[in-house]
Amino acid sequence: MAIALSIMTAAVPAEAHSGSFAPPPPGIQIPSLTHGQMAVIARHRGEILELAQHQTATDPTFRRLYNHGNLQYTYCLWGLMPGSLADEESPFNECSHAYLATAKALLTHMATMPSAERNAKALISDIDADMVRSGASWILCQYSGESFSTGAVVEPRWRDMVFHLPSLCVLLATMAALVVAAWSIFGTPRARAA
Repeated sequence: MAIALSIMTAAVPAEAHSGSFAPPPPGIQIPSLTHGQMAVIARHRGEILELAQHQTATDPTFRRLYNHGNLQYTYCLWGLMPGSLADEESPFNECSHAYLATAKALLTHMATMPSAERNAKALISDIDADMVRSGASWILCQYSGESFSTGAVVEPRWRDMVFHLPSLCVLLATMAALVVAAWSIFGTPRARAA
């Protein structure tokens, strides 16, 4: 019996962000987002943040969601990596789900705040219409059922960058640009002496 239990335990993969194997991390729980919803929220993220930045009377939930979303966005390299939204194989796809789910949760919370309620509900209505037009709720991916929390930051899968061609190209181009910049600033010892 103990051997069978040990084998079953070893066979179960340890997943850091899967709700089925571990209790959710502490913090504010953030509902999942489908892959299609993610694309729509990405188009409206600027409007959500602009509305949030105009709020003067805030509460702890608002501040935690706002700060977590910004931190998560930074970890996701500001959404600049190719395929981070559309490509499920991108090492940045899961963290993109996280910062966009947080943006949606922030907007939902602002709809309960007296100072932001009217504008937040109008924006929610616009986003809902956009989601219906694009059929967003039907487009799913491996992270569509994953919920997040302000108590945990989802990092990109850094090791997978070498196996994802667009991410690898950006990494190599960045390294080449840094080498060229260093070369142009410091040059060779002979060039400086002349």
